[in-house]
Amino acid sequence: MSALDLAGQQVTVAGLGVSGVPAARALAGLGAVVTVVNGSDGERERAQAAPLEELGITVRLGDGDTLPEGTDLVVTTPGWKPTSPLFQAAEAAGVPVWGDVELAWRLREPRAGKPAPPWLAVTGTNGKTTTVRMLAAILEAEGLRTAAVGNIGVPLVDVVLSDEPYDVLAVELSSYQLHWAPSVRAHSATVLNLAPDHLDWHGSMEAYAADKGRIYEGNTVACVYNVADKATEDLVREADVEEGCRAIGFTLGTPGPSQLGVVEGILVDRAFVENRHKQAQELAEVSDVTPAAPHNIANALAAGRALARAFGVRPQSVRDGLRAFHPDAHRIERVADIAGVAYVDDSKATNTHATEASLAAYEHIVWIAGGLAKGATFDELVQKSAGRLRGAVLIGADRGLIREALARHAPDVPVVDLDRTDTGAMSEAVREAARLARPGDTVLLAPACASMDMYLNYNKRGEAFADAVRTLAAQEQ
Repeated sequence: MSALDLAGQQVTVAGLGVSGVPAARALAGLGAVVTVVNGSDGERERAQAAPLEELGITVRLGDGDTLPEGTDLVVTTPGWKPTSPLFQAAEAAGVPVWGDVELAWRLREPRAGKPAPPWLAVTGTNGKTTTVRMLAAILEAEGLRTAAVGNIGVPLVDVVLSDEPYDVLAVELSSYQLHWAPSVRAHSATVLNLAPDHLDWHGSMEAYAADKGRIYEGNTVACVYNVADKATEDLVREADVEEGCRAIGFTLGTPGPSQLGVVEGILVDRAFVENRHKQAQELAEVSDVTPAAPHNIANALAAGRALARAFGVRPQSVRDGLRAFHPDAHRIERVADIAGVAYVDDSKATNTHATEASLAAYEHIVWIAGGLAKGATFDELVQKSAGRLRGAVLIGADRGLIREALARHAPDVPVVDLDRTDTGAMSEAVREAARLARPGDTVLLAPACASMDMYLNYNKRGEAFADAVRTLAAQEQ
């Protein structure tokens, strides 16, 4: 079934939210008979349903398990598990299931005389959003009309149906989205890194990695992998790509042929040059990347160097785009310097893999951590980072797991265990961290946990940290 076949078809959209609502609108606009099913039925869901119902779309709230009779196609939003009863019923009935990304891919068509824009696609356990935003900034510096889309920003369905033609799209894809997107074929793509995550959804690490690896299927120009993460290279080797598609590595060390890397503070390209065995192209300086933390430099290599260069972007535009780029809030964000101590907000570090990268960016750290562990263990993280820790301040429901890992692997590190989960705990955590810190240290909020035990989301947690730091700064004046 293609987009051209949707008129008159009975299509069930699984879920509302930022992708379900535009998908339902788009399908109705194509002449499909649309029913939206959603498991929850609250004030927010009713507000989302009302404008859809005005378009003649049927919305069934409080029932996400039953497949509507006569359904020809299911379009699902990210997050619905493959084991959901709705999908089991669809499989039993021989009804195909598309994700919102699959729908967008099939709806692509030329605009204003231009062909459908190619996709430069990014996935990975951590760093996706930053990398895609970097990539979009570089493409814009080249003078290209682009957008950062997918699991970020504007829904893909809205972009592909826009009246304004795009030259190329920077697309962030989650493992959920890739699971339901078998037809997507990117111009070039990267898996930044792989670490255990969302295993309750995928069922196993092998299934999670396989869904991430789908991003390489059918690539036409470049499959970009992380030299330091062999699992990403293995996914490239297993992918079925177009003839002539190249494997391109990125590394924080000196690059070999067909790689991009770092030489004496310079980011260099030995992949997209005339003689990659003997030549290298200078692209930018490490100082052009903000912040210049190791994992952020890796993001820049994947985005600016590899994907942008694969699309033919000039070295100057790579440099200009990186200089213009500033990361989103709560991603290694320096809040203030107080009495010679830096205070950094990385509330977005909600798992151990992201936190390990964050801790590696600083030499001496007072670590603020804790929250909802989501089944994670912390021994390996603490083992790798123990030498950098000046102290630790623990908050949140599962802080005991981190405290126990510190006791096993960093017994000499002073630990403050705040036995409270109210939102005011952050102010006390910052005061305790300041007490442990010495000039030259970094007080780092990198929780390694989700935030919902204390805060609405990681943004609110980061804002609480920043507010507490500013209060401390005012008291020090």
